Amino acid sequence: MELKEYMNFVFPGLILKPSLYYQWDTRIHFELAKGLYQFKSEIDELNDEYFNRVYDQTTTLFNEIFSHNDELFLVTNVYKHKGDIKRNKKIKVYNHYINNKNIRFQLKEETLPYMFDDDDADEYYTSQFSLKCQKQDIRYPVLLKAICNQDFPPLRPRFNNRGISNYPDLFFINIKKNIIFYIYDDRGCEVIASDIEAIRPIYEKYNEWIDEYCREDTEQLFK
Repeated sequence: MELKEYMNFVFPGLILKPSLYYQWDTRIHFELAKGLYQFKSEIDELNDEYFNRVYDQTTTLFNEIFSHNDELFLVTNVYKHKGDIKRNKKIKVYNHYINNKNIRFQLKEETLPYMFDDDDADEYYTSQFSLKCQKQDIRYPVLLKAICNQDFPPLRPRFNNRGISNYPDLFFINIKKNIIFYIYDDRGCEVIASDIEAIRPIYEKYNEWIDEYCREDTEQLFK
């Protein structure tokens, strides 16, 4: 089953773009590194404690959602200007963070409309890359760090955003459990599922990480 067929069957009507939480009812919004801040107080210096907490939490959630041999889709949205002469250049997510060189040849690309309601949206488009693989095929500890580091140039690893209008968005889809994991940046992440019981253990185990702005709705959902 390819990505489009899978999404239409399991998550009908859902668009793989930021703010999955507001598109789907079975959901959890986690706030990362609660109580800590990106910078040390009163000085313009990155807070190592904050980022180490973010890395630990995203990796922990990833390992809870994906078992070693789980099959998944790794989906990447790349947002480009229509006049970009490098439009056919493959995003380096798959070259740098996929261990299995053989499966890279199975990478698929689809051109989609721009995902955001900007005034000049007609001037942009979305290249959506998808790869069916297993958890063990992904260098996920460093890939998760790259997602979280995207707004902080001194940190590595980090995605190169030359030739694109925004940093890429990555979605990890567990095909067996029908769960989607999306880290939007260092501040938080979203988990959605086709069945509430698939994510109840995560809700119970990491309840204190839930975003407080969404807590009331989340508690109602899991009653």
